[in-house]
Amino acid sequence: MTETTTATGPTPADTPPAAGSRPGPAVPPARRSKTKRRVLVVFVLLAIALVFLLVEGLGSSLDYFDTVNQALAHRGSLGTQTFRLEGNVVSGSIRPTARGTDFELSQGANVVRVANTGSPPQLFQANIPVVVVGHFATDTSRNFVSNTIMVKHSSTYIAQYPNRVKAKNGTVH
Repeated sequence: MTETTTATGPTPADTPPAAGSRPGPAVPPARRSKTKRRVLVVFVLLAIALVFLLVEGLGSSLDYFDTVNQALAHRGSLGTQTFRLEGNVVSGSIRPTARGTDFELSQGANVVRVANTGSPPQLFQANIPVVVVGHFATDTSRNFVSNTIMVKHSSTYIAQYPNRVKAKNGTVH
């Protein structure tokens, strides 16, 4: 016996839905609310991830430092983590070493001893503000281990403090 098929027209699955009606079975309201909650959770998670990335990205790109007073006040919480320390180079404290330069930074009556590895920048000298990058030797120490010295030498700074930044030959920069 052979089976024969005849085309009798489109089947109900092949017919387009009537205008104004939804295709497929109706979705129960409970299922719709679960789907809406899932979409909301996904958007909330994406928003949290975006905020986290912005905070981390901007936080790591900000150029900030602690002054000598701030660093000494928060020495316990800073511990030996790396940060930037700003202070004025104490007159008569600069001593070249085999590994770099030792000097002292002050702010008011507070003084921190800095052991810097590497060579200091050309404008580095006593009685000028500098920023050093490094960490305290211990969380109770006033000794700061540094690998970078930064001297502010822009025209704005020089105009604001004309007598602070002088070359070794005595000319004002």
